[in-house]
Amino acid sequence: MAELAYEAEQAGWDGVFTWDHVWLGMKEPFADPWVALSAVAMRTERVRIGAMVTPLARRRPWQVARATVSLDHLSNGRLIFGAGLGSPPDAEFGVFGEETDSKVRARKLDEGLDVLAGLWSGEPFSYEGEEYRIEDVTFLPKPVQQPRIPVWVGGQWPNRAPFRRAARWDGAFPTANDGNTPITPDILRDVGDYVGAHRTSDEPYDMVAGVENPMDDPSEVADRITALEEAGLTWAIYSFGSWNGTMEGTRERIRQGPPR
Repeated sequence: MAELAYEAEQAGWDGVFTWDHVWLGMKEPFADPWVALSAVAMRTERVRIGAMVTPLARRRPWQVARATVSLDHLSNGRLIFGAGLGSPPDAEFGVFGEETDSKVRARKLDEGLDVLAGLWSGEPFSYEGEEYRIEDVTFLPKPVQQPRIPVWVGGQWPNRAPFRRAARWDGAFPTANDGNTPITPDILRDVGDYVGAHRTSDEPYDMVAGVENPMDDPSEVADRITALEEAGLTWAIYSFGSWNGTMEGTRERIRQGPPR
């Protein structure tokens, strides 16, 4: 993966992102994202990196805080932290005896994000929530990026709650409710309008979408990207893996660079 990331950087891609899954109910090999991204960070110099997205309810937030700060330093400030509920809940949580109730996981996600921000501050931090409790802890070093590592929040549109959550942070990553329907410019505008109505900050904000990736001709998606950019898109994420081609085909597609 580190070599693929290096080739992606050389070909002009702007970011290299991984899944954050444990099992997914499929017999496909994939790596732990934080181990893989550490290797990517050491092999690259420019591309942004991150896991899209981390089901924060499945992890202890103070451990995530330590891993993300370490990775932000390894990459010299290139990490983006993606967070969401995690899907599918049965495969991601239930088979391991963990909580599958969406309200509980949403509460853990919200509290977990608050804990991350507090620990990233490098200042003495205490927290009292329904799920997490912290007494006077100071995490050092601070992230390279200030005021914090950027946070993108994923969610299924047209569910509103994930995007009220996303409005508090630095970017929104919508997917369709069925998980397969592509995000259209109209959907992206609706999400952007909804998030914008709930924003309390004027800081720059990212709108992120997964984009279908033709393995043979990058120009096939150029028009679609333009339409999405006009609707507010700032990052288009393409999926590469064994489900849509061979490793050699993936490498060749990466070498072609992003659509232009």
